[in-house]
Amino acid sequence: MSENLIYSINGPVITVKDSSDFEMLEMVYVGHKKLMGEVISITNKFTTIQVYESTTSLKPGEPVFPTGMPISVTLGPGIIKNIFDGIERPLKDISQLSGAFIEPGSNVESLDTHREWDVTMKIQEGEELSPGQIFATVPETNLIEHRLMIPPHLYGTAVYVAENGKRKIHDCILKLKDETGTVHELTLVQKWPIKTPRPVKERLPISIPLITGQRVIDTLFPIAKGGTAAVPGGFGTGKTMTQHQLAKWCDADIIVYVGCGERGNEMTQVLEEFSELIDPKSNRPLLERTVLIANTSNMPVAAREASIYTGITLAEYYRDMGYHVAMMADSTSRWAEALREISGRLEEMPAEEGFPAYLPSRISQFYERAGYVKNTNYSEGSVSIIGAVSPQGADFSEPVTQNTKRFVRCFWALDKQLAYIRHYSAINWNLSYSEYAGDLSRWYNKNLGPKFLTFRNEIMTLLAEENKLMEIVKLIGSDVLPDDQKLIIEISKVIRVGFLQQNAFHKDDTYVPLEKQLKMMEVILYLNRKAKEFISSDKSLNMLIQTGIFENVTRMKYDVPNDNLGKLDEYYGIIDKAVAKA
Repeated sequence: MSENLIYSINGPVITVKDSSDFEMLEMVYVGHKKLMGEVISITNKFTTIQVYESTTSLKPGEPVFPTGMPISVTLGPGIIKNIFDGIERPLKDISQLSGAFIEPGSNVESLDTHREWDVTMKIQEGEELSPGQIFATVPETNLIEHRLMIPPHLYGTAVYVAENGKRKIHDCILKLKDETGTVHELTLVQKWPIKTPRPVKERLPISIPLITGQRVIDTLFPIAKGGTAAVPGGFGTGKTMTQHQLAKWCDADIIVYVGCGERGNEMTQVLEEFSELIDPKSNRPLLERTVLIANTSNMPVAAREASIYTGITLAEYYRDMGYHVAMMADSTSRWAEALREISGRLEEMPAEEGFPAYLPSRISQFYERAGYVKNTNYSEGSVSIIGAVSPQGADFSEPVTQNTKRFVRCFWALDKQLAYIRHYSAINWNLSYSEYAGDLSRWYNKNLGPKFLTFRNEIMTLLAEENKLMEIVKLIGSDVLPDDQKLIIEISKVIRVGFLQQNAFHKDDTYVPLEKQLKMMEVILYLNRKAKEFISSDKSLNMLIQTGIFENVTRMKYDVPNDNLGKLDEYYGIIDKAVAKA
């Protein structure tokens, strides 16, 4: 029985009086039910612990058990396809034990200890081993090969190597003797503290786009592999839907989706959708390269903070194997609200809107764990982070949005008005930006030619000019504008409806390859050039509009299949014919 007893309970925050048995950020077990908690403050009189489970029915005087280790996750085969809560407990296993709701103190192994994995050893006895080196592989799913690695900071010689064959996760498959003569037994799993970034050999320059198939993102506001993006938007603007589209279609090898404080019915929809989706690249279920972490709004508030760190640690682990990982955090505002609640219970001095003064540093620490890196085993991998932000009342000046904006290089501002007129993705092209376009220019020029960025700049210029003109139109109407300015409004409408707006339920429009995006831009700008020539010869723009050519070009996103891009070349002739007819 532990001599450390609960002195006071304040929601998820408990204190222990007059104890020197604890360390900062140590994992502890609280009460007779052994609830998981973490030490967050130590004074000469009190030790403060935040509990990651419901403290209902907990009483003063119950014991607190130190563990001597930080909050850690179990890393090994079986993570992919699984659904975890914020502290890496498998929800399917828990539901079989206790039903739809998690019982406090549910002590379930993170990974299946009874399942046998087909292990192939990659090293031999007597071989010198270094940190991060891949010593065995396991086919985790049909899409992902799990690569077992020497833990960071561990060097030595292989003195025992198991034979290839079926193994359970805790079976010893390698013995490594270090320089002190100590023998370390390695199994299929290792532990890693969630708040410590995994080490890398070198951070590499960002130079490859994360292709999403969403035109407004890939063309106007691209994100790079290893990059960071924020998706801020008010209620109903489509943050979750945007992240679902990215999770389905982006060209990352592995998706880690963290539902942090989201509504339970939304997470249920995610789980059901993902289990039915087919990966377009492999025609296998998408779940075979996806990890889901569900921490819904009715789960304990402190576990929201842990869920974000759990997700990024799992992402870093697969990055170390040489994979490109995309992490979706939905939403970081709920995580910040959890920080605010815990901070309030600790009676810390509040900063703006009651958030703790350390909110910016916590946000920056999270986003800094993204990156394109050379791993310790000399493979290359990346973690891209796309975090949703839910500002109250769609107010982008609130602290979470503003501080997130400081630390991400891609900002996809969702617009309530666009969402209400069913324009998805509802990314406002006047408020959004991406700082990655310059970093990716060499890749675009090499793979798509110099036209891509030229066309992108022309389209953004047209949209910026339309935005200025619409201010005039709102005041005095469009009739007073000359034809060249009316043309800007007409061609921008084609860009908005025919290019930026996408239909997630249309087989050719839900995902659009970059080659098609380039050709679509070329057709739209060809129409703009021909229309300019038309009105410069003293002809009325209305005559050209009446031919229906603008609507015709708008519909090309539906009329041209992704596997028959040659059909887009026909539009040059159609445009020429319409101009001649007018």
